[in-house]
Amino acid sequence: MKIHTMKLSTLALAGLLLAGSLASAHTSAAPQEEGQDKKKSEQKSRPRTTSGATKGAGERLEPDDQSAPPRSDVPVETLANRREMMSEEEAAVVPYYNNFMASYRLGPEDVISITVFNLDRYSKAGILIPPDAVISHQLIPEGVFVGGKTTKQVADEITKRLDEYVIDPKVTVSLDKAQSAVFWVVGDVGQPGIRPMTRRLSVTEALAISGGVLETGDKKKVMVMRRQANGFLQPTIINVAAIEKGKMPDYFLNPGDQVIVPGNKLKTLNKVLGLIPVINFFRIFTGGF
Repeated sequence: MKIHTMKLSTLALAGLLLAGSLASAHTSAAPQEEGQDKKKSEQKSRPRTTSGATKGAGERLEPDDQSAPPRSDVPVETLANRREMMSEEEAAVVPYYNNFMASYRLGPEDVISITVFNLDRYSKAGILIPPDAVISHQLIPEGVFVGGKTTKQVADEITKRLDEYVIDPKVTVSLDKAQSAVFWVVGDVGQPGIRPMTRRLSVTEALAISGGVLETGDKKKVMVMRRQANGFLQPTIINVAAIEKGKMPDYFLNPGDQVIVPGNKLKTLNKVLGLIPVINFFRIFTGGF
C-alpha cells in the first residue's frame, strides 16, 4: 500500500513538471509567431519602392531628367516634340528661328555653295551671286538664274541641267551667307539706316540694332511698311511699348520691311523751344513786336 502511494505521488509530480514545461514553451513561442505575423503584415502593406523606382526612372522622358538614358523604343522626334511641349521657353524660341532660311529668296551678294554628291569636280563652294543673279557652272554654259528662288528650287534646276551629263545626279545648294535681304530703320532712332537681314529679326531687335529709340521717339506708334504684290507699301502700326511690357507678342520682319519711328510730343516741344532763339533774334532787329 505504501509503495503504491509513492508511485502515484511520483507520477503526479512528473505530470506537473511536464505541464509546466509545455506552458513555458507555448508562452515563448507565442511572441515569435506574433512578431512574424506583424512583420508579414507590414511587408504586405508597405509599397515596393525598389523595383518601382528603378522602372520609373527608366521610363521618365522629361527633358530635365538626365539620370536615365532615353527609352530605345521611343523615336527621337517624339522625345524632341515632348521636350518642346514640356518647356514653354523652348516652344517660344523655336518659331524665332524657323521659316526664314528655308523660304529665303536668293539675290545679289548672297553666297551659296553647290554640292554634287560623289562628284567633287562638279561642286562649287563660295559662289557670290552677281548683280544679274546668274551663276555659272562648267556643265551649264548659259548659267543658272537664281534671283528670287529658294536654295531648293536652284538645286532642282541644276539637277535637271546636270541630268544630261551625269546619271542620277544628287545636288544640294546651301546658303552660306545672306546679304541681299535688307531692312530699313528710319526716324527717331540712334543709328538709322539700311542693314542686311542675315537672320530672322523682330521689330524690337531691329530697333536695338539701330541704336534704340530716342527719347523723342514714339514707341506706341512704330510703323512697319511692307511691300505687297501690287508694289504698294502697306503700313502696320506696332506698339513697341506694349511689347516691351509683355502685353503683346513681338512682330517679326520680312526682308525689305521699313521700320519708321515717329516723333512724340517731346520732339514737338523741342522744335518749339528751338524757335525761341530765332524769334528773340528777330525781335532785336525789329525793335520788338
